[in-house]
Amino acid sequence: MTDTYRHKGMRRKLVEQLSAKGIRDEQILNAIGTLPRHFFLDKAFEEWAYQDKPFPIGNEQTISQPYTVAYQTSLLEVKKRDKILEIGTGSGYQAGILAMLGARVYTIERQELLHRRAKKLLDQLQLGNIRCYLRDGYKGLPEFAPFDKILVTAGAPEIPEPLLLQLKVGGQLVIPVGEKAQKMLRLTRLNKAGDVETEKFADFKFVPFLKGINKV
Repeated sequence: MTDTYRHKGMRRKLVEQLSAKGIRDEQILNAIGTLPRHFFLDKAFEEWAYQDKPFPIGNEQTISQPYTVAYQTSLLEVKKRDKILEIGTGSGYQAGILAMLGARVYTIERQELLHRRAKKLLDQLQLGNIRCYLRDGYKGLPEFAPFDKILVTAGAPEIPEPLLLQLKVGGQLVIPVGEKAQKMLRLTRLNKAGDVETEKFADFKFVPFLKGINKV
């Protein structure tokens, strides 16, 4: 894996585009400007890796467009040492961004091939505290709960109750909810009973949030 001056230049241009689109968090912009996105894509897409577009990564999944990654990450309001559960490892890029912000990342993928590939790459990159699991995202990781933040990177038809219960009181869940298109929501757990405050943000289109595990 090589990261050339040309790649770095393309990342700088991408950061400028994201800033122009309203991403203001300097730490997020710095992380996107530092982490080589082309490492997370098939070689065939390397030339276009720094366009603000999603690309296929196999198993009918995509790597989210950088704006979506930045937008969701900004809603999380990541603090150093935050314990974050990510649902939908995919390529591993979003987990890498969270780790670069100083979070302790627990990431779940239901597709075994994607899980293996992302885990291998993230281990090679040594980005920080990232643990990868082949699990059903709807069930979360109750054995490691509670989490400060939970991020879902697939479009859910509804909010999975187990995920809300794995948030600490005061913790936040960022999740796109809807059928064909999704509304980005941020839910804050208010008490032990599980009451939440819901905030609504922009509309997006994600791959569907599916249950179960797809083993090879």
